[in-house]
Amino acid sequence: MERRPGGEAEEHMARVRSSRRQLIQQRRRQAFVGRDAERAAFRDNLDLAPDAGAAWFLFHVHGNAGVGKTFLVRELEQIARDRGALTAYADEAVGSVPEVLGAISAQCAAQGHRFKELDRLLAVHRERRYEAEVAALAAVPDPQAEPSAGSTAVARVATAALGYVPVVGPLASAGVDAAQLARGVDQMRTGIGTRFRNQEDARLVREPEQVLTPVLLREVREAAADVPWIVLFLDTYERTGPVLDRWLHDVLATDRYGEVPDNLVVVTSGQYPLDTVRWSDVADFVTDLPLGPFTEAEARGLLADRGVVAEPVVAEVLRLTGGLPVLVSTLAQARPVDVDDVGDPSVTAVDRFLKWEQDPVRRAAALACAFPRQLDADIVQVAVRCADDETETYFEWLRGLPFVSDRGDRVKYHDLVRAPMLRLQRHRSPRQWIARHRRLAQALGQWRAEIETELGGEEAAWTDEWWRRLRLEESYHRLCAGLRTAPADVLRDFVVACDQGEDVARRWVGLLRDAGEDAGAQGLRDWADGLAGALERGREAAALELLLVQAGELPPPEAHRSTFDWMAEEQERGSMHGPAAPAAPEERIEYDRVDLDDRTLALAHVARGKALRGSGAYQRALAEYDRALTLAPDLARAHRGKALAHADLGDYRTAIDALDRALEREPDHARSLSTRGEYHRILGQHDEALADLDRAIRLDPAREFTWASRGATWLRLGDLDRALADLDRALELEPDYAWALVRRARLLRDLGEPTRQMEDLDRAVALQPDWAWGLCERGDALRSAGHHQAALTDYDRALDLDPAYASAYASRAVSRAALGRHEEALADLDRAVELKPHYAWALSRRALVHLELGDPARAQDDADRALSLRPDDPFVQETHTRAHNHSVTGDGRHTGPSPAP
Repeated sequence: MERRPGGEAEEHMARVRSSRRQLIQQRRRQAFVGRDAERAAFRDNLDLAPDAGAAWFLFHVHGNAGVGKTFLVRELEQIARDRGALTAYADEAVGSVPEVLGAISAQCAAQGHRFKELDRLLAVHRERRYEAEVAALAAVPDPQAEPSAGSTAVARVATAALGYVPVVGPLASAGVDAAQLARGVDQMRTGIGTRFRNQEDARLVREPEQVLTPVLLREVREAAADVPWIVLFLDTYERTGPVLDRWLHDVLATDRYGEVPDNLVVVTSGQYPLDTVRWSDVADFVTDLPLGPFTEAEARGLLADRGVVAEPVVAEVLRLTGGLPVLVSTLAQARPVDVDDVGDPSVTAVDRFLKWEQDPVRRAAALACAFPRQLDADIVQVAVRCADDETETYFEWLRGLPFVSDRGDRVKYHDLVRAPMLRLQRHRSPRQWIARHRRLAQALGQWRAEIETELGGEEAAWTDEWWRRLRLEESYHRLCAGLRTAPADVLRDFVVACDQGEDVARRWVGLLRDAGEDAGAQGLRDWADGLAGALERGREAAALELLLVQAGELPPPEAHRSTFDWMAEEQERGSMHGPAAPAAPEERIEYDRVDLDDRTLALAHVARGKALRGSGAYQRALAEYDRALTLAPDLARAHRGKALAHADLGDYRTAIDALDRALEREPDHARSLSTRGEYHRILGQHDEALADLDRAIRLDPAREFTWASRGATWLRLGDLDRALADLDRALELEPDYAWALVRRARLLRDLGEPTRQMEDLDRAVALQPDWAWGLCERGDALRSAGHHQAALTDYDRALDLDPAYASAYASRAVSRAALGRHEEALADLDRAVELKPHYAWALSRRALVHLELGDPARAQDDADRALSLRPDDPFVQETHTRAHNHSVTGDGRHTGPSPAP
């Protein structure tokens, strides 16, 4: 086919045509001036071999607001990309390690390096984060199954929790000690395991960094083989550092999460220097890039680049801006040619920012768009009140302004510019200030309500990220508008946010702080400081306690008196914010005044009970649920919380009673039904279990846990066909459901299908390689097949993970005995019986080992004890007979029947 002239060139142009955003970024980069030393240091580092002793792996850019940190970071990112680096950028939009990892993964995928396993785990994490109660019993150990734990394990788990979970610190001082936790060994493990359907889910929610970071590093190492450098940029570190700094240090300076490739470089940027104490052990590999205002030469260079060269004009710009890059850039935008064009020294900061814009309509639009914290086209249309066909024009114009930061999906004003714009408008026209915030709040509320309806109500909507964003921004504008009910509504939302997790709660604290700053409301700022401090000291439980104390629901506990004193002092001094902006007396919301209705207080107690359960303080959690029910007797969530806490303590009968009351109030709550069904299954009440599980499946057929629980019930009843069908269905709904895989493996063992049994066990262990129960189950399957050495590998690993796992000791003893290692087998069985004195199977196994070692008296003692515990067990009966019918030669050697391996 003949190609028409010019067609090939046109096709090439179509392929390489840049987007408008790319053109804006390219033009901005071409205009970048100054910071030559910082850029040169970064380039020189990338020119070194990664394993060079002089190479730095961490650059920290820091300086006050407005000095151009973000612009420099973006320039460094482009320098890295010019050298073929794989890059990722994150700023204050991420509030936790999982969110950072999600941002890194998404940006690397856009550059052709997809982190598939990390993406999968992040998706699971996001889902499980909001399913803590939903997945409460997904991996409850079967009391009649072999896996169990001893009291030493609880002390170990509790101690680990005390070190990891900040909320536990105050609880320890309140009497939650290792000895108390040790008495509840099985309850602790059940409490952790049963909240989620498998151990990986529990770890993902409880300690996501521990699970996700090794996966990130593994995938980064693979990508590192294909690129010269990988460079990660963490901007606005003054906001993200409190959450990320310890984790980042552990990643870069230790092997806690695995090896880091030598061609990984990290650039952090914030207002403050790095923590010198924390980073002192790797100080030789860290370089500091402090930024101040432009030097006169750099400021002159930027102005010259914009065509501003007249000396009186340059001198006036330097005087007005003090060399602050964002101000120099803003004033240079207008390319003034005369001093009068720059502006009178008395002109307000806002007038200086907008002096270059002569169109009064656009000036008004720029001021109006300072009201929202973040911008998109829809928000711009509401703020500016423009026609549909004008919205995109305004939005694109705003994105090109020098003080607007454009992240593609997020557009926002620089804080240094937005703050004076807001102050100007708040004081110039209070009525217009209120009207604009109300208009934005109404629009956001309408959009939120539409999503809420689609999702089936507010309770379900809380798990939706877009709904939460709209709720946050709607609440911000309601607070700024001074609506009387707004503070109580936001604090009510904070209660629910705590129930969703610490990361979500911190976003509501940020909302209070921003509204307090922008509206000049010291009371809101006091709440933000108080709740932030409480979250830092004791996570959600402490923050909810503070709220309940301030509501008059709880007295200030002496154990936390210093916290309240600190907050009162900060309120009086105003030291965290400086002098408050002038405000009318009615604008001030007193910190110690909060009016919350009984139902909100009850929800706070429920959320606090959930946090206490997560730390192992089950009795204190029950007290919270009881108080909630005193305030709101019809609150089904409180009854469900009580049920879970009783189950954590191993009291399934009382847990069922609590769920009965919950279901009286919400008879069609599928998850309550499936949870009660699982409790019935654990207690061996199979008819009741099936009735609940059948009904739960009719109400919610998409919940895999219910199918798996019913499958386990059929398996206990010996109905293998129905059990297999249900477990297959659970795995169709969730192919990575490790608990269901292990259950199905047991069923396949009973069906005589060892190959399929091993396939399920291998997959379960691959999904959760640090799951002691899964490893022990696979070890048992290998032992049954005669592969004792391979079985020992799994048992050893299981005991490394859980040194108090009685069943793993007993099973390992059988394989050791089969290999002729009877003394080691005896030591394992002694340990198993020490951990679980009524362990009949281990007693019978020890009787057989005693026979092999020529000690019939001890064999008979163990066999007698086992028979008294399990008189109807065929294996126990057989062992008892062998122990009492043995024969011994004159030299003491046993000559009776030998036990089977």
